[in-house]
Amino acid sequence: MFRGRYPHSIDPKGRVSVPAKFRDALARDYEGSLDLIVVPNDRALEVHPLREWEAIETKVRQSASLFDEMIRRTQRLYLSRAREVALDEAGRVLLSPEVRQDAMLVKDVLIIGEGTHFEIWDRQKFDEYERGEKHTLPTVFEKLASLGV
Repeated sequence: MFRGRYPHSIDPKGRVSVPAKFRDALARDYEGSLDLIVVPNDRALEVHPLREWEAIETKVRQSASLFDEMIRRTQRLYLSRAREVALDEAGRVLLSPEVRQDAMLVKDVLIIGEGTHFEIWDRQKFDEYERGEKHTLPTVFEKLASLGV
């Protein structure tokens, strides 16, 4: 499981260090697999262990007909953006210029754990997002309560 928030920086070669706790989780929960999938979403860069990403792809494929327009749109606009990366010996991932541009990442980033995956945000954009969304916490807590959490 990936938990917590960790500030990091992207180095001049486009590499970012994955937090040690996240590397430990990969070693423990994913048999030490260093293969990750990065995919830009609407605000940040999602990072999934390969096994978790393959489960997402399977769910999308099995959820409905390939003739379903929403499934086709999901594949074209989201799944097709996924790229495989690997941790290097120093625990870093190399983010291509295209991936960094798509995820709006320049230098200072915040890596946030989200359970089965984590996100890499531009630090300033995450601060703005959090300030703008804090007022929604009561609604989030209500939703969690309705789920029995």
